Amino acid sequence: MKSFACGDVVPGCDARWVCSTDDEILVNVAAHAASAHGLTELPADVVRSVRSAIIPAR
Repeated sequence: MKSFACGDVVPGCDARWVCSTDDEILVNVAAHAASAHGLTELPADVVRSVRSAIIPAR
């Protein structure tokens, strides 16, 4: 399992996910970014930041 905390990329955001794969996390993050942060598309630099902040779930 993998874990991602949005606050690692967007300070102050409390959203978190635990998913089976990085791609599953990115799907959830994309939906969250659109609804919570107004990003209708994830720029490549944001995708890189998200991927680098994904860690093994505890």
